[in-house]
Amino acid sequence: MTDSTSAPRDEAAQNATLQKAVIVGLQPGQARRVLDEAARFAVLLRVPLVVAHVDVTRFVTYEDPDGYVHSAPIDINFQAGAAEFEAVQREAAAALDGTGITWTARQLVGDPALAIKQLANKLDAQLIVVGTRKRGIGESIREFFTGSVAARLAHRQHRSVLVVPLEEPVPDDQKEIWVE
Repeated sequence: MTDSTSAPRDEAAQNATLQKAVIVGLQPGQARRVLDEAARFAVLLRVPLVVAHVDVTRFVTYEDPDGYVHSAPIDINFQAGAAEFEAVQREAAAALDGTGITWTARQLVGDPALAIKQLANKLDAQLIVVGTRKRGIGESIREFFTGSVAARLAHRQHRSVLVVPLEEPVPDDQKEIWVE
């Protein structure tokens, strides 16, 4: 599911060069470790890396027969998703430029698990890499209503999903995992 900012013909041509890629789902300010792990696997597998950001403030309105997705904003502040995507692109460029890794960034829209799954299908991706969520009551509530992206990906498609911890592990003797 790409945003309507790219032309369908351009996307189809790019998809052909990205077959078997490693896909990494990123958010602005996410731990660099997630991108580093994805890049490491792209190098090991000798495939391109696709950095995917999902704009959850937009939804899919319809999809053309060639796979091009049209979207509309849920909220009037539709520039927020564009700014987040630009931040993800900057962070990826800072980490990946000069490494020799072939990579590109994609803006997806809608439900994160479904959007990443659809992109993985288009590219016949070998691996999907995501980070764990941040600890905290707000994130716990969000996950209660939407579910874990990693878990939903693991149960709704056939590719391997690598889940990279974002923070230090919770000690075994700590009863509550998400303490505020």
